[in-house]
Amino acid sequence: MSKPIVFVTGNTKKLEEFVAILGKNFPRQITSRKIDLPEYQGEINDICRDKCRVAAEAVKGPVIIEDTCLCFNALQGLPGPYIKWFLEKLGPEGLHRLLDGWQDKSAEAVCTFAYSSGGTDAEIQLFQGRTQGTIVSPRGPRDFGWDPCFQPLGMDKTYAELPKEEKNKISHRSQALEKLKDYFMKNDKI
Repeated sequence: MSKPIVFVTGNTKKLEEFVAILGKNFPRQITSRKIDLPEYQGEINDICRDKCRVAAEAVKGPVIIEDTCLCFNALQGLPGPYIKWFLEKLGPEGLHRLLDGWQDKSAEAVCTFAYSSGGTDAEIQLFQGRTQGTIVSPRGPRDFGWDPCFQPLGMDKTYAELPKEEKNKISHRSQALEKLKDYFMKNDKI
């Protein structure tokens, strides 16, 4: 029997979505644990690899970390991996106002899961999902980050306005998790 994989998060909404999207057929047991990981700077993939290495060291076993970015095209990809801090200081309204001076309100939501088997030289696997959308004046419940101001391309509702099941079918997180799930289904001996 393989060791459980620890999903490192203190965000209960993220954990809820993670478990809902993975579904009951996932071949490994998942537990969760809140660990204060360093907030690295740099490019998305590098940040995820660094966080995963530190998490695997802390857990002493298999681990999954997640990093989410919200990239405004008018701002050349910013706030990107720093969205947590922008959201904390500005809220969804402030994120929308950041683009007041720009005609281009398009954005990309990016979710990256990183997995390590926990060994000292373990290769870190990355699984990434991307959703194109538009930054809009916030609409819908305010209980999950920047969801109220992100409207996926081709939809007339923000992430916050969509029923959870519908959001979980199209989101950047669901795309990344499908790739992660595929990896484990094909490599169930990991």
